[in-house]
Amino acid sequence: MFRFNPKSQTRDTLWTLIATPTIWALHFLFSYVFAASVCAPNEAIFQTIGEVRVAVGIATLLALLAIGLIGIRTYREWRFNGGDPPHTEDTEEERERFMEFSSVLLAGLSFIGVAFVALPVFLIADCR
Repeated sequence: MFRFNPKSQTRDTLWTLIATPTIWALHFLFSYVFAASVCAPNEAIFQTIGEVRVAVGIATLLALLAIGLIGIRTYREWRFNGGDPPHTEDTEEERERFMEFSSVLLAGLSFIGVAFVALPVFLIADCR
């Protein structure tokens, strides 16, 4: 299991903050472009989308895994450093706690977003 080592802390930056929404956006782009490219020829409107389901399923699992790992890391770091909101002080440490907390919230939102992006692929059976 993943263990948190407080001595190996990393500073959270804007890159940490935007990592999970970027994964969500890339997953969204891949899912819809791939499904559209399979259904675009319109030769058979009742064409099944089995290969799309497999590809989007794998992409969804990878995206959820990446978002989950980033979310767990930021959550553990935030809690270890005394992350009790509100983070309103004008100090370097409070800004770091705020960045970690924001990263945790965005990871949760992105996790839910990825799940909802994948939902139509698993509910719709053909290219109609």
